Amino acid sequence: MSHKFSLQVYYEDTDLAGIVYYANYLKFIERARSTMVLEAGIDQLEMQQEGLVFAVKKVEADYKASAKLNDDLRVETNLQQLTGAKIVFSQDVYRGDTLIFCALVTVVCITSTGKLTRFPAKIRAKLESAAK
Repeated sequence: MSHKFSLQVYYEDTDLAGIVYYANYLKFIERARSTMVLEAGIDQLEMQQEGLVFAVKKVEADYKASAKLNDDLRVETNLQQLTGAKIVFSQDVYRGDTLIFCALVTVVCITSTGKLTRFPAKIRAKLESAAK
């Protein structure tokens, strides 16, 4: 399953050269992952009330081309790996058919005190179901 998230580049996303500032791609893919998780039926506010949160552990990013003001972009998110302890997402950003950014993102679950913990079975089940 590939989750698709569309967005437009705004002035605030760009640098003085008029191209998307490199760190903003991380915001774009975060929004896409958050939307995918929500659409899978996972309420992150409910998780917080249970003392759990998602945390990004690792990001491997590759910048292929630049996006500019007013560009329409699409983030495609795929679940690459799901274990009791981590989730790995591949996330590709496209402008039309052109791949401009790709990332592998490893997400873990932590408690409200910052301790690593396993993902609850209900969260894994919802992600597995959404990935089909």
